[in-house]
This record gives sequence, C-alpha cells and structure tokens, in this order.
Amino acid sequence: MSAIALPPVTVIVPTFNERDNVAELVTRISAALAGATAEILFVDDSADGTIDEVARVGASADLPVRGVHRERNTGGLGGAVAVGLAQAAHDVCIVMDGDLQHPPELLPAMLARYAEGGADIVAASRYIGGGDSAGLGTTVRYAVSKASTVVTKAMFLRRLWRSTDPMTGFFLVDRSRIDLAELRPQGFKILLEILVRGGERRELRIAEVPMEFGARRHGDSKASLRQGATFLAHLARLRFGRMGGFALIGGVGAIANIGIMWALTHLGVDYVLAAIVGAAATIIGNFVLQELFVFRDERADARRLWVRFAASVSFNAVEAALRIPVMALIVETWHISSVIATAISLVVAFFARFLFHALVVYAPRRRRTDDVDEPLTDTAALRVIRAIDAEAMRPGEL
Repeated sequence: MSAIALPPVTVIVPTFNERDNVAELVTRISAALAGATAEILFVDDSADGTIDEVARVGASADLPVRGVHRERNTGGLGGAVAVGLAQAAHDVCIVMDGDLQHPPELLPAMLARYAEGGADIVAASRYIGGGDSAGLGTTVRYAVSKASTVVTKAMFLRRLWRSTDPMTGFFLVDRSRIDLAELRPQGFKILLEILVRGGERRELRIAEVPMEFGARRHGDSKASLRQGATFLAHLARLRFGRMGGFALIGGVGAIANIGIMWALTHLGVDYVLAAIVGAAATIIGNFVLQELFVFRDERADARRLWVRFAASVSFNAVEAALRIPVMALIVETWHISSVIATAISLVVAFFARFLFHALVVYAPRRRRTDDVDEPLTDTAALRVIRAIDAEAMRPGEL
C-alpha cells in the first residue's frame, strides 16, 4: 500500500511574547515536516522581540519561515489567526500555539487524515481516545475547560455535535472551504468561530486526531478572567448576534444593580436612593464592558472615547431617571417587591438601550469627501430597521 501524499501546508503560529520558544518550535516543525512542501508563518503581537527572533531563526531554518508583526492587537489571538489565513501561501493551513503545548510531531498525522478525504477541518483533540489534557495543569483548569466545552456544544448542537474539542487551538483547516470575510474573531477560540461562522454557506466536515496536550515550557499562560469574559461575550454573539453580547452584559449589570439595591435596602437605605446608587454603578460598569467586549470592533470608526462615554452615560441617566419613578409607581400601585419591580423595568429598558448604543453611541463617524460631509440618505426608521436586522437577527446557528 503506497503512502498518502501530503498536501502543501502553511503552519500558522500566532505569538504573544513567545521569544524563548521560537527556535525549538521551528526545529521541531521542520523535523516533523521534513520532505513536505511547507512554510511556517508567525503572526506576532509581541513586545519582547519575538518577531526579531523569528527572523534570526528563520534565516537558517530547513523550512521557509515568515513573520508578520501586528501593531494593533485586533481580535486577539483569533484575529492573528485570521491574518495568517489570509496571508498563507497554501490553502491547507495548520494553526498551533507558540508555547510548545501543541506537539509539532502531530502535524504529519493531521495532514494524513486530511489527505484521506472527507474532512475540511482536522482538529487535535484532548478528549478522544489517546488524547491527554494533563498540560492544562490544575484540576480547576481542567474542569473549566470541560464545562466550557459542554456549554458550547449545547449552544451549537448541529454544527459541533461531531467535535469533542471545539475550542482546541491546534487544528488543520482547508482555507478554500471557509469564508474568511465572515469571520469576526475575538479572543482565543478561533476554531469555534470558524465552525460556527466560517461555514455559513456550507456545512464544514470535521475529523479529529488525539493530542497529548503538553506542559508550558516558557512564558506565562494567556488565560485570565478577562479572556473568560471575552469568551462568554463572543459565545453570546455567535449564538444570538451582537444583541446577545449586549444582553449578557446587561444581565450582569442587572444582577449587580439588584444586588446593590438589596444590600442597601437591608442596611436601611430608602429604596429610591438605593435604586439611584445601583443605577449609577451599573451604568459605568456596563459602558466599560461594552467597550471591551460588545462594540470593540466599532470603536476605531466611532467617535472619541469621551464622546461615547458621555452619550452612553447621558442616555442611561435619562433612562434611569424615567425608569426609577415608573418602578416606584409599580411598587406603590401593584404592591410588589421593589427588587422585582426593578427587574421588570430593566427588561423593558433593554431594547431601547441596545438600539441607542448601536445607532448612536457606536455609529461610524460620517465620512468626508473633499472636506464635505456625505449626505445621510437613510431615514431614521430605515436605520433602526437595518440595525435590528443586522445586529439582533443574525444568530450563529439557525
């Protein structure tokens, strides 16, 4: 039986302060792909000289080595992978981390499985027979990883039911089978983005090979509470559209608002004053979270930060000024708990806040041609309808 011919491949390595890993990684990838047509493409967001180390090591490497340094860390690791997919020399691409936790020795097995046919993506899984997740380290990290996998698969049953590890960072993808323009990566989980959004026009076929997830050699883990929050917001956007991310943050703010009210009223503070304090705290907190996780991509084209902050806070202050008297009226006339009344009023106010932020706070600045503002031809009603259609009615899975 003749050996399967391996396709030409670009190995994409997104890096962030991984200088000490570059030489070993290039050596091991070159050994694993000896005799194959391949290149290594580093997409670097570092400030520690990683890109200089890539150039130094690549000058004498057995495989062609290229490096792209990004000045702006748009989209995090997922954004770096999207850049790599766009600039790769070959359609078959393998994405892997630069921290040596993904074993380069697995590259031939992934290519061989792809060459057998029947798969657009070949994922290296920690959770199938022969796989090992010991490199995650602590029991807590393992539990978080498994719980995240279960939640994610539950939200995208149709697209992920064949995948045991949809959030692995080590995978092969046939670039010609996905729509790169549809990708909106945020944070670490680029494979999830590709499986859910990249295959909008055709069902992506996935195969898996077992992976022994290694221990980190150098550098620090990039996992953090902020990355966790980014993942949750991204998951909500994929499943429900941007309104999902806005709702998730609004839900967190509502819980905080209710918690502040509950604490203050139990300390003897009048419920109206408690509602004002809770609203003020959550208005500011929600703006920060929306900047980081919901409207992150729109910030570059929107008005300046202080203008966005002023518009958001002003609208929310007016909304709260109208909502709190209504809440008080509900309490006095319906004779229900002030906490329940607050929850009802927050749900009612949600849609108005979302539309205002999508249409006003983060609206792109009007483009100028020869120092003359371009006319805005859409009516306000049409812009509202289009915003609802674009932001709220584009779930990741139908």
